Amino acid sequence: MKFRSVIFLTLAILIIDQGFKIWIKTNFYLGEEKLLIGSWFRLHFIENEGMAYGWKLGGEWGKIILTLFRLFAVVFGTYYIRHIIKEGYHRGFIICAALIYAGAIGNLIDSMFYGLIFENSGDIFNPYISTIFPAEGYAGFLHGRVVDMLYFPIITDTHFPKWVPFWGGEEFEFFRPVFNIADASISIGVITILLFQKRFFERKKKESHPTVETNTTVNDEVQVS
Repeated sequence: MKFRSVIFLTLAILIIDQGFKIWIKTNFYLGEEKLLIGSWFRLHFIENEGMAYGWKLGGEWGKIILTLFRLFAVVFGTYYIRHIIKEGYHRGFIICAALIYAGAIGNLIDSMFYGLIFENSGDIFNPYISTIFPAEGYAGFLHGRVVDMLYFPIITDTHFPKWVPFWGGEEFEFFRPVFNIADASISIGVITILLFQKRFFERKKKESHPTVETNTTVNDEVQVS
């Protein structure tokens, strides 16, 4: 697999991810939700300052550390993908690495620049729509919030059994997290590597052909064994 193919795949994921995020940001207010398929596939606009699926690393310093970590991961990922292509790793593993790489870039763009190019979005109490490239953004460089919108509440309106430790009797919903295309790209890459790691990292045994060194002249009457 060529590095050019990885670039094309990465750009395709970034275009879809960023295009979808910008559309959501400029057409939804925070908390707005629209049903797409039944009640289990929805668009639900939220923003988060943390990791994939809304997991957070607390405080302003946590936000900066997370953004810098994403930046480091992207820089290292560029080198690593070139390395595994050069070394002839399994095509499937290279594709998975590219999915993780593209997802990291997608969320890094939000963290680095969205605070500069967007204003704050309204919410249900003040449902105005954010504009892009306002006179002043809602946050500084590295302090942007990641846009999430994909929501799949497949199981709702039920509760944990009372005997379940810690969550007994509480409301249960599957699948609760709201995520984006970049998160999905990372998850698909990681899960696929875990499922097919034996195939991806299986090393081909090289056949060796020993040679016989001899000073004996070989002709029709001499046989070398």
